[in-house]
Amino acid sequence: MTTSPALLRRRFLAGTAAVLALSLAGCASFNERAPRVTVAGVEPATGQGLEMRFNLVLRVQNPGDAALNFDGVALDLDLNGNRFASGVSDAGGTVPRFGETLVTVPVSVSAVSAVRQIVGLFDGRGATGVPYELRGRLAGGTFGTTRFTDRGRLDLPGFGG
Repeated sequence: MTTSPALLRRRFLAGTAAVLALSLAGCASFNERAPRVTVAGVEPATGQGLEMRFNLVLRVQNPGDAALNFDGVALDLDLNGNRFASGVSDAGGTVPRFGETLVTVPVSVSAVSAVRQIVGLFDGRGATGVPYELRGRLAGGTFGTTRFTDRGRLDLPGFGG
């Protein structure tokens, strides 16, 4: 008995839809165990020319059942709603299951961004810490790149905060 092309196409579409649904369900459950990345500290570093440098210390927490391997970090840091700094690091390591580790990422701040933030501090917007948003990604791991975000307030060395 031969099967018609229309029947084969319907079976193929039904199978594809089932695989897609299972994949999305798997991703949803995996995201519940996604690593949490927060700012643990900011340390001054030596800059060059009109550029300022900081070492941003990140705390990476792994609430998952398996160890998390990573081999690089990239991030952008916004302060007071404005782009402030960016950084990359080829730092790598393993965060054990239900564990955490600290990762240091050097970040660069342009002179324009620094002046914008200093003006904001004189306007009183940074009197009790500067609101920040951190966006980035951890490279590597079992499922490839893991994106992260973090928000809060921080005091920057050299800004009087």
